[in-house]
Amino acid sequence: MNAVFVFVGGGIGSLVRYGISFLIGTFTASNFPIATLISNLVASIILALITVQMSTKMEEYSWVHPLVLIGFCGGFSTFSTFSIETVGLIHSGHYVYAMLNLVVSVAVGIGLVYYILHSSR
Repeated sequence: MNAVFVFVGGGIGSLVRYGISFLIGTFTASNFPIATLISNLVASIILALITVQMSTKMEEYSWVHPLVLIGFCGGFSTFSTFSIETVGLIHSGHYVYAMLNLVVSVAVGIGLVYYILHSSR
């Protein structure tokens, strides 16, 4: 049953990521991959918040881990797109955007998760 939860969550997460990419692409014409950044940061926030909220209830709600944490957040966030977009920025000579994408994505993503997990204590 866990595989079904991962499948469903991953599909929903991927569709949400696609929707964000579509909306951002419709309203902006930037070289910076803002849609991927938003998806990855929001997925990190959701993952941290669910982890905090469910830390004492994971046995009771065992379906949440495969559905939301693995499936949805895994489908919603994307390291591969982040990687290819960053390399694309480098290849097109947008070195500042590439470094900004790298630093903001990693530092802010980890920082948000750290803050959420440690502020709940």
